[in-house]
Amino acid sequence: MPTNIAVYPGTFDPVTNGHLDVIRRGAQLFGELVVACAVNITKQPLFSLSERLDLLKTVTRGLRNVRVESFEGMVVDYVKRQGSRVILRGIRTFSDFEAEVQMALANRTFAPEVETVFVCASLEESFISSRLIREAAALDGDVGRFVPPEVLEALRGKKRALHAQVGSHRKGK
Repeated sequence: MPTNIAVYPGTFDPVTNGHLDVIRRGAQLFGELVVACAVNITKQPLFSLSERLDLLKTVTRGLRNVRVESFEGMVVDYVKRQGSRVILRGIRTFSDFEAEVQMALANRTFAPEVETVFVCASLEESFISSRLIREAAALDGDVGRFVPPEVLEALRGKKRALHAQVGSHRKGK
């Protein structure tokens, strides 16, 4: 049975132009795209869950068939609760591909009816990652071309936290 709903899960810490590229393209491929912001117990995010949700809602506000939500637990369970059978994922590099295929195969083990659909990042967005953005911003790099203006402003507001992260990593080395 085909589905017209896809779920694009991630931590989006912060949301980048690369994420937005996948969101826009997913919105064209599916009748409804749920951007699902994960509560990830293995990560210490820079932005709180509510801040990430607010940023996602702001930068996707013009996309009529995109809905932003949060979730905890296994993504396949969340996908099924949404009435979907599709996980949308973006691929930037070969290492992304390897990790994403591994995750897709694991997800199929838990929920064989859920498929993962991959879209390749646009060439100009292919090297952007949230981790790169956080690290560059912590070192006062100009990340304005890699994130929406609202995210850039939010990053500026996190300057103290970003600098603290860089300081703690330097002390640990």
